[in-house]
Amino acid sequence: MRPRTLEEVAGQEDVLRPGSPMRRLIEGAGGLAGPLSAILWGPPGTGKTTLAHLVATAADRRFVELSAVTAGVKDVRQVMDQAMQERSLHGRQTVLFLDEIHRFTKAQQDALLPGVENRLVILVAATTENPSFSVIAPLLSRSVLVRLGPLDDDQVRGVIRRALADERGLDGGFTLDDDALDHLVRMAGGDARRALTTLEAAAGVAADERPAGREDQLAAITLATVEQAMAHAAVRYDRAGDQHYDVASAFIKSMRGSDVDAALHYLARQLEAGEDPRFIARRIVIAASEDVGLGDPSALQTAVAALHAVAQIGMPEARIILAQAVIHNALAPKSNAAYAAINAAIADVRAGRGGPVPAHLRGSGYAGAERLGHGKGYRYTHDEPAGVGPQQFLPDDLAEADVDYYHPTGRGWEERLGSRWRELRRIIRGR
Repeated sequence: MRPRTLEEVAGQEDVLRPGSPMRRLIEGAGGLAGPLSAILWGPPGTGKTTLAHLVATAADRRFVELSAVTAGVKDVRQVMDQAMQERSLHGRQTVLFLDEIHRFTKAQQDALLPGVENRLVILVAATTENPSFSVIAPLLSRSVLVRLGPLDDDQVRGVIRRALADERGLDGGFTLDDDALDHLVRMAGGDARRALTTLEAAAGVAADERPAGREDQLAAITLATVEQAMAHAAVRYDRAGDQHYDVASAFIKSMRGSDVDAALHYLARQLEAGEDPRFIARRIVIAASEDVGLGDPSALQTAVAALHAVAQIGMPEARIILAQAVIHNALAPKSNAAYAAINAAIADVRAGRGGPVPAHLRGSGYAGAERLGHGKGYRYTHDEPAGVGPQQFLPDDLAEADVDYYHPTGRGWEERLGSRWRELRRIIRGR
C-alpha cells in the first residue's frame, strides 16, 4: 500500500505544498547545481520512506537504500562509486535513502559529504531524532530539513479504508465494523504503518474465523477481531476528544488528591489507549511543581528525570518510569504556594503595578553608569554578617504596599521555609 504518487500520500500537506523543497525534489526540479539532498525528520509511519521512493521515481532516478543500523563507510563508498558510473555511463542520478541516519557515527556521516557536496547522489536521510543533535553540521548545511508530523485520525482512517478496497491491499474481500475502525485509528497513534500492519493481522484472524466452504463470503473484521490481532483490550479513550481530557484531568486530580491507586489506574488507561508517554510525563512535571512544589522539592527532580528517561527509552519500559514518578507525586506533601505566588505577582504586573527598578539595583558595569547613579548605595549581600541585610529590592510602590506573594504551607519540607522566610523578611524589610 505504499503510495506510488503524490496524490496517494496521506497527510504532510505543508511539506508537499506546491513550490516546497520536498515537492520540487519529488517533481524532479532542482537548482543550478542540481537537486538538493533532504533530511526527513519525523515519528515512525509518517511517510519518510515513501517520500524517498517518490524522489527516486522522478526523472527515472536510480534508488539505493541503506540502513544506518547495518551499513558502514565501505557501503557508502560503494554507493558513491556506483553513482559515479551510473552518471557517467547512463546520465542517471542516484537517490541514496539512508534510514536512521542518527545511528551513523560522525566518521560515517563524514563519508557522505563528498557525494552530497558534488551532487553525485541525492541523499534522502530519515531520522526519528532531532537532526540538530544527531546529524553533523556540514551535512545539515548541505541539505534541506523536512519535518514530518504524525497523521491525524481522519488521515489514518483514510489509509485504512483505501487498504480495504485497493487491489494491493485487501481488495474488497473484508468488511470493517465502525468500532473496529475507530480502535485501529486510536491504537495507530498517527502511525500509518502500524495501522496497516494491525489491519493485515486482523484480516488474517477474520479469514481464519470464516466458516468452511464460505471462502467467497466477505469476512467481517470486528472489534473483537482487532483486539485478538493486537492482544489489546479496547480502552474507551479518544485521544482527540472528551475522553482524552477527562482521563488526563482525573489523572492529575488523583495525584493531587494523593490517591496512588487512582492515579496509577488513569496512568494505565492512558498507556493502554496508546497515549504518547511524553505527553503523560509532561503532565507529571507540571503537577510536581503546581501541586507538590516545595512541599517536596525532590518530586520535581523525579518528574524531570522521568521526562528525559521516557524520551530516551520509550514504551513498554517507560511505563515503569512513569509509575515511579506518579507514585512519588501522589505520596508527596502538597503545596501550591509557588503556583499561587507567581500568579499573584503576574496579576500585579498585568495591573500596571511595579515602578522603575530602584537605582541601587540597576546595572553598573558600563561607562556612564556611575554618573547616572546606578548601583550607588547597593549593599553586597556577602559582606553582611548574616549573609543578608536590610535593603529595598521591590519597586517603590510595591515596597510601600509591602506585597507578600509567597505564603509557605506548614506541610512537608516547606514547613521549614515558613520560619526562614519570615526571618528574612524581617531583616530585609525591617518588618
